[in-house]
Amino acid sequence: MDIAKQLSHIPLFQGLEPQYLQTLARMAIKKFFKRGETVFAEGDPGTGFHIITTGRVKVYKTSPDGKEQILHIMSQGEPFGEVPVFTGQRFPAYADALTDTSTLFIPRDDFINLIRTEPSVALSMLSVLSQRLKGFTVLIEDLSLREVPARLAAYLLYISERNQGADDINLDISKTQLAGILGTIPETLSRILARMTKEEIIESDDKRHIRICDRTAVEELAAGQRRLA
Repeated sequence: MDIAKQLSHIPLFQGLEPQYLQTLARMAIKKFFKRGETVFAEGDPGTGFHIITTGRVKVYKTSPDGKEQILHIMSQGEPFGEVPVFTGQRFPAYADALTDTSTLFIPRDDFINLIRTEPSVALSMLSVLSQRLKGFTVLIEDLSLREVPARLAAYLLYISERNQGADDINLDISKTQLAGILGTIPETLSRILARMTKEEIIESDDKRHIRICDRTAVEELAAGQRRLA
């Protein structure tokens, strides 16, 4: 598949006229990152943004004591590192490849020139950024106001809804990475999963499969209306 056709399937650029897709394709630079490789570090110059064509990327912040807080797990078709495109500042977080990952890198200067002539591209990107800001608001609320079992329950419901309400959930990240998203440590996550399993709220194996057995209980946990024994 040529680059222009790849770009046409990405939500950020859907509906864009063919000539602008061709312009984007000409400026796009193919990049490849091995699993565990850093795509960019916090404070690096924001010279452009990436769009994932294959693989997954973890975007995260670190505290002075080295604790990691995962902000996003990005997958195929999603852009990341786009904030500096508008601010002209440095990258505000780290990004590492979770798997072998391919991206299309769009240089900032070239992209700015494009949106000056085609404002609809900027409007599409602002829509994506708005949704991401909404996600940040929920994340901050979860980390500051909810206990870890409620955060986990809310995350399970989110994944379930993303999969048309399915009770069987196959995590596309490790439980260590899930702990990072929830703002806890793997040992605490394991204990909570064990307690939810004991109370027959979920079934969980040692890998990445979780089955919701009692959806009402999960919803009550997420809403803070129930506590684990």
